[in-house]
Order: sequence, then structure tokens, then C-alpha cells
Amino acid sequence: MRQIRVFDTTLRDGEQSPGATMNVDEKLQLARQLARLNVDIIEAGFPITSQGDFEAVKLIAEELETVTVAGLARARFEDIDRVAEAIKNARKTGRIHIVIATSDIHLKFKLKMTRQEVLNASINAVRHARQYTDDIEFSAEDATRSDWDFLCRVTEEVIKAGATTVNIPDTVGYTAPVEYSELIEYLMNRVPNIDKCVVSVHCHNDLGLAVANSLAAILKGAGQVECTINGIGERAGNASLEEIVMALKTRPKLFMADTSIVTREIYKTSRMVSKITGMIVQPNKAIVGANAFAHESGIHQDGFLKERSTYEILKPEDIGIPGSKLVLGKHSGRHAFKDRLGQMGYHLTDDDVNHTFERFKALADQKKYVFDEDIETLITEEISKTDYVYNLVSLGVTCGTEDKPIARITISKRGEELKTESTGDGPVDATYNAIAQLTETKSQLIRYEVKSITGGTDAQAEVFVTIEEDGRTVRGAGSHTDTIVASAKAYINAINKLEGKNRVITQGV
Repeated sequence: MRQIRVFDTTLRDGEQSPGATMNVDEKLQLARQLARLNVDIIEAGFPITSQGDFEAVKLIAEELETVTVAGLARARFEDIDRVAEAIKNARKTGRIHIVIATSDIHLKFKLKMTRQEVLNASINAVRHARQYTDDIEFSAEDATRSDWDFLCRVTEEVIKAGATTVNIPDTVGYTAPVEYSELIEYLMNRVPNIDKCVVSVHCHNDLGLAVANSLAAILKGAGQVECTINGIGERAGNASLEEIVMALKTRPKLFMADTSIVTREIYKTSRMVSKITGMIVQPNKAIVGANAFAHESGIHQDGFLKERSTYEILKPEDIGIPGSKLVLGKHSGRHAFKDRLGQMGYHLTDDDVNHTFERFKALADQKKYVFDEDIETLITEEISKTDYVYNLVSLGVTCGTEDKPIARITISKRGEELKTESTGDGPVDATYNAIAQLTETKSQLIRYEVKSITGGTDAQAEVFVTIEEDGRTVRGAGSHTDTIVASAKAYINAINKLEGKNRVITQGV
């Protein structure tokens, strides 16, 4: 069985999903969980783009002992130097990931460079990076729309210059499995020193083929696969880590390859990514969707009860779906609560534990049962508060068939309390009008979604909103047993993200 390296780019390419921006604390929490998942490489950010990305790469590299931490750099010395600074004190190893486009369409319209100029820039960038580390990855952006012979030439030369991993990205999700496998095979046969590096694949999902393309490349000898949790990423997203890993695990005789992923951590990791980014996992999503192990048809139920394998090719326990959802109640103490946080993969400061525990006790008084999903939501909201400008203090709403909806709200702005009231077409509209007045936001509400976190009439409502301002789009999430309060928290969460969103928008692999 060949061992396939898993290069997780949830914190870099995944974060480039519109509205999925994470702060440093959120990235660190997720990186710790990715380490428990046992990925081989974590691409923690694009350090040149912002101080936040630099700090995230630096902190993660300095903490994690079992994972290689990578930072992305364009084929520019200043980018490479910035990554090198971020990873210089890595506990395990640090990787410099260099990217430059090789397709004629990118050369002509984006880079304004000739093929020879791109080749020279690629060689010089790799040589420059070699002074900092021996672990260098080179990515030929838009490789699947590049001239194959030119791609071979670039690959050969960057390996000579010192690249130890060469990535062949399907940057715009253009290729198909049969074509992609032919390209990988072509490189394997035509590049004389290809055996001196690991061939990596990075597929986007614009045509829904990212996982299929990645698996096709593995069949042809690719030794590293780049992917994200839940398949998040630019546009239609990246290849889904959980789908690739479980395909290899389920069909070993076909692929003759496996990963080192601890599959029982998959579901927990998926939930954490969904909570932090505010991106809901669709119910019919493979492996981690709510319906992935659900059976409604009478025929299916009958077959499943007689023999599980009739309608399930995977066991939910293998990916960590819990057998029991009930974990804690209102009589639980602080020690038990902190212990449960550790089991769920969260390691918070004492202050964060205390604040979250207080909210947990308040929730336990409102609900008969408190589920893992409820606790995850409380933790994520606590983590996300690190750099909040606004926080909800109180909210009162009057509405009904006879009354005009009125919202009376108090929020704090860096400790200063602001109050107002407003009307609207309904209680949510009135609440949002009041929040907009106090925050003076000019953003437009693009999407509003409500779901129940767990079952029962006392379940927490989870609200997701998408807002846009000056071309910047962010998503916010909020939860509470009162849907209107959850809606207010989600809107304020999104506005806070707009306030803190000063990232430089760049185009990655």
C-alpha cells in the first residue's frame, strides 16, 4: 500500500471562500484539530497578505509537533522571505510553498510574462527558498490548461533547483479524470528527475470533479493530495479531504493506497470547520452530511435491519459520528465540563472556559438536554469574540398579529453601551434595522438562513447570514434558544467580521 500524504489547505484556500475568514485564535483551534486528525501538512496561510496570516502561520508552526506547517508564497523573494520568517521556529518542519502560473492564458492576461520569464522566475524562487529550508513545494498554477511540454520543462528545472514536492493544480476545475490521469502519467514518463520529488495534486470543484480527479491522479502515481475539510475553498471549493480519505479506505484493492488520517476524527473536524466558518454542510454531503447514514425508504430500512452492509459501505463509527448525543446537563460541574471540552478537541484558556461554562449553565436551564453540537456552538462563539468590536447586551421585541414589530436593543462597542429601538416588517427586520442604526453599517443583507441545531421544541436555533459591503462578503453565525436573539447575534457577528476584514485579496493556487 502506497502512503499518500494529506496536505490540508482549509486554513488557506478554504479560508478564501467568500465570508469564511477566520481570526488567529480560530485558525489555531482548527490547526490543533487537524493535528489530531493526523494530516501530514497544514497550509496555515499566505503570510505576505496580512499580519493576521503571518501570525497564524507562525503560531501554528511553533506549537504543532507532529505536522509540517506550510505558508504560501508567490514566486517573489519578498513573499518567500515572509514565509521563511513565519516558519523559522517550526517545532517539526516548515515548508515554503511557491506558486506561479504556467498556462498561456495566465501568462498573457495576468502575469504579462513570457514562458522563459516564468521559467526563470520559478528557478530563482526555488533557489532563494533553499537557503531557508529543504522542504520546498512548487505549484504550477493552472497546470491543467498549460502546454504539457512546457509544464514538463518547468517541473524538471524546479526539481533541479531544489523543489522536493511539485504540485500539478487543476486551479479552475477544468479537467476530467481521464484527461488528468493522462497528464500525470505524461509527467511521470517525460520528466527525467520526477523520481526526486513527490508529485502532488490540487483540484478545484467547478465541474464537481475535484475528488474524482484527485483519485485518478493517485492511481497514476501522485503521492500527495491537497484538499480541505468539507471541500470548502474558492468558488465551488476544493477536493474534499473526507471523501478522498474514505474512498481510499473503502476501496484498498482498487487504489492500493492509504493515508495516515485518524478517520474517527473526521466528523468532529467537519463540525468544527462548519461552526467556525459559518458554512453549513449540506444534508446530502458525502461522508459528513446529516443524511449520509440516514435511511428513510422502507425497502432500505428492511435491508439495513437484516444486514447493515446492504445499504452502508461505511460505518458511521469509523468517522467519529457519536452513538449518543446526550453528554451534559444542568447538574454537571465545571470539572466535567472542562473534561468534555478536552474530549471534543478544544483547549481553551481558563477565562474562556469560565465564560463558556456560564453560558452552558444558562443554556442547560433552558433546555432539557444539552448536546455536543450545542457546546460546539458556545465554544465557537467564545473563540470568535477575540477581536469583536460589537457585542449584544440585551434585546427586547414586541410583535404579533395586532402589534407593529418593535425592537429595543442594547449593544456594546468596545465596552461603551449603545441603545436604540426600531420598527420593521417583522421582528427580525426590526432587530436588524436597530443594529444597523447603532453600528452605522452600510452593508447589504444577501442571505438569511435558520436551522435547528438539535431536535426538540427547546432546541437552539442557529442563524447564518451573509452580508456584503464594497465588494467584500462575509458570513456570520449566531445561536440561541430564541430565534430572534440568534438572528441578532448572527448579524452582529457578520458586522464584526467586516470591521476586522483588512486582508489583501490575492489569487492563490
